[in-house]
Amino acid sequence: MSLGRMLDEMLDAARASGASPEADEIHTLFETWALEERGLRLYPAQEEALLGLALGSNVILSTPTGTGKSLVAIGAHFIALAEGRRTVYTAPIKALVSEKFFDLVEVFGAERVGMVTGDTSINGDAPILCCTAEILANLALRDRETGGITQVVMDEFHFYAEPERGWAWQVPLLLMGGAQFLLMSATLGDVTELAEDLTRRTGRDTARVTGVLRPVPLHFAYEVKGVHEVIEELLETRRTPAYLVHFNQSHAVEQAQAVASIKLVDRAGRDEIAAAIGEFRFSTGFGATLSRLVRSGVGVHHAGMLPRYRRLVEQLAQRGLLRVICGTDTLGVGINVPIRTVVITALAKYDGTRMRRLSAREFHQISGRAGRAGYDTEGDVLALAPEHEVENARSAAKAEAQKAGGKKSKPAKKKAAPQGFVAWSEQTFEKLIVAEPEPLVSRMRVTHSMLLGVIARGEAREGEALDVMRTLIFGSHEPRSEQFAHARTALSIFRTLRQGGIVDVYCDEGGQRLLRLTIELQANFALNQPLSPFALAAIELLDPDSPEYALDVISIIEATLEDPRAIVRQQEHRARGEAVAAMKAEGIEYEERMELLEQITHPQPLKELLDEAFEAYTREVPWARDFELRPKSVVRDMIERAFNFRDLVSFYQLGRSEGTVLRYLSDAYRAIERTVPEQSKNEELAALIDWLGELVRQVDSSLLDEWQTLEAGSIAFGRATGAAYGGSPRSEARGEELAHPDPEAYRAAIAARAEVDTAPPARSLLANERAFGVMVRNAIFRRVLAAAFDQLDELVALDGPHGFGERAWGEALDAYFGEYDTMGTGADARSATFLTIDKSGAAGELVADKPGERGELSERFWRFRQVLDDPAGDHDWAIEGVVDLAASEEAGEPVIRVERVGVFAS
Repeated sequence: MSLGRMLDEMLDAARASGASPEADEIHTLFETWALEERGLRLYPAQEEALLGLALGSNVILSTPTGTGKSLVAIGAHFIALAEGRRTVYTAPIKALVSEKFFDLVEVFGAERVGMVTGDTSINGDAPILCCTAEILANLALRDRETGGITQVVMDEFHFYAEPERGWAWQVPLLLMGGAQFLLMSATLGDVTELAEDLTRRTGRDTARVTGVLRPVPLHFAYEVKGVHEVIEELLETRRTPAYLVHFNQSHAVEQAQAVASIKLVDRAGRDEIAAAIGEFRFSTGFGATLSRLVRSGVGVHHAGMLPRYRRLVEQLAQRGLLRVICGTDTLGVGINVPIRTVVITALAKYDGTRMRRLSAREFHQISGRAGRAGYDTEGDVLALAPEHEVENARSAAKAEAQKAGGKKSKPAKKKAAPQGFVAWSEQTFEKLIVAEPEPLVSRMRVTHSMLLGVIARGEAREGEALDVMRTLIFGSHEPRSEQFAHARTALSIFRTLRQGGIVDVYCDEGGQRLLRLTIELQANFALNQPLSPFALAAIELLDPDSPEYALDVISIIEATLEDPRAIVRQQEHRARGEAVAAMKAEGIEYEERMELLEQITHPQPLKELLDEAFEAYTREVPWARDFELRPKSVVRDMIERAFNFRDLVSFYQLGRSEGTVLRYLSDAYRAIERTVPEQSKNEELAALIDWLGELVRQVDSSLLDEWQTLEAGSIAFGRATGAAYGGSPRSEARGEELAHPDPEAYRAAIAARAEVDTAPPARSLLANERAFGVMVRNAIFRRVLAAAFDQLDELVALDGPHGFGERAWGEALDAYFGEYDTMGTGADARSATFLTIDKSGAAGELVADKPGERGELSERFWRFRQVLDDPAGDHDWAIEGVVDLAASEEAGEPVIRVERVGVFAS
């Protein structure tokens, strides 16, 4: 029986008797469900935490990985619902929130669970709400009742100490004094002061459940051996699967390739892996590398991979088919991947600023992945000595062996550590093992958004907003000096808001002087794309009749997105390389080259216009200064270069960052599709939006499918939902909250998610004809670009084995450039007026370029003519050919076959 049904029966019985369920009754019922439905007997720590919650206490649950904190979170929600309260689950990232949403829907039923992530809102007034910490923090700032929430479950609470995000984990603690808190993490450290502060604020006892022994004990060892030796020993002693932890994505891939030389699985194991992979589609580049690795029993897992590749590795690992996984310290966030042994390849890492040793918190987070309950009876954590120490130990052992054999040998010369190396040793390892995680450090921030949120809630009495800000600043866990600094920041921001006319003071009927906003904040203010309102204003500055209009709109939206550092870094690197080559060719001296090189950066279209517009905008909307405008060109660069995803990755050598690239393109698609008003989308822009969405889906649809499925499968929940689940009057009146109309559909989706599916069906390339049309246009224009720069090798590579041919291309270009000096590649050359596509194709056969070479044409094809933009404006030269639709479907990209290049009669 589902927990939701058991809850219904208990509440029905309580209503019939006229008495509310008792705490022990609630606890007993949950314990029964855990045993009968999950086959789990509660650990003592789980018992202690759930009893504390049932008795109304706050609970700080700091127990090791594998001790069942997720089950305690479910129990907390169950207790809250049984008592008629509203509860919220928060986590640091949207992926975790989404995972928990589906898990809770399965446990409690779709009608009781909602999700708000900034991208979408599903059943937002439900009694159980899943959201990121930032969502809850902004809700607490803007709503003194916090949506009626009286219980808060905060997962991965150690994010409280994150420099950029910690404020969001502290705000609910400061403002939600009437709520009950469950704070969970495996690495909290000393929480004595936090517990005392929480008790003082909420008036509830705060139980600390810490120091619990792991149900799966860990054994620690320091190995002065190479990776190969360690892996071979683990295989011999049956201590795999092993996870080799690196702090660099490139190192993880390199190590995986090295480990693949070891025979990890036998023939039967390889056959089982191949059967599990099935028809899974690997792309060229890293996909081909991963295919070879996983078939040999080695997985790779890091944030730079495509989501479908990470999911494949997770699924194969969950089946026990992989012996070794090489990755970064991000494996298993929200995913239960059984790992027997964790091998930490270094005890130092680069944190974005400097190289340093691992903190105790980082070490315990990584170590906790070893030995999972339900899979292992014990786990191992191995730390490897630095490579130079391993080599020195080998040399010393070799010398000692020669000496023992009576041979004379010179003393082994010790290899020195690399320059800038941050050393670690067995003593470092031993200290980390016994060290408690560092105390949590407060990371409060005061911003325009915070003040606006507090003022937006509306003052019920004079000075209320000031009192709230006092609580946030002087009630925070910051040092006193920092509190005064935050106070000065708040005063400065407030003066800016007053001077800008954003906040004014009015007198109510009782003569109270109250603050109010003179503008209305959007519903998702500071949650999704905070600079979207600026983007709307900037689009108004563009000329809709300009041939660059569609690309300029894209550039404006891209400027409001976070920089994908891997991409812009490579763009800058390439731009500087090209600039150096050009300056050398011009004979510019070294010193001058270096000075000029400092001015070279990644492409930033419209930078001057956007900077001026943003400066004017912030004078009227000063809180926009909390955010940074970042002009860049990634989507636009793809369009101007006529790139597909593979081209972009290859051109900028981003093979190990495909996931980063795809996430950015997915975010860009959603931002452009959502932000740009329909009246501002001309035909070209609408086609480009379709193309970008389809491009993302063809590469890996998982980033968009869930988002769009949730939205498409949602309808206005209306007043009934708000009334049924205690929604506030505002939420009842807001007819835009979304909820799934069919709980069974959710359950079916959950069941499908639960099944291991390593071979997702390929999406039809022709399903979206408008998007496919843009792909075709880009593929054809790639040939124009190559022709314009006389790149015969590129043209031959684009055409493939049955293409137009190097000789034919060479003769055609010689003829063209004998008549004209240049070939246009700008906006006019890319425009639809230069490309004609006839979609009424019939069966036929291509004309071969060379005798004996013929390419069979499928029964479905389009015929095209791409006019070349000559400087004289004659426009009588063109590239003609066909688009083979069946071949395109099979290849997953447009298959273009050029038939003729030359002058045609108009």
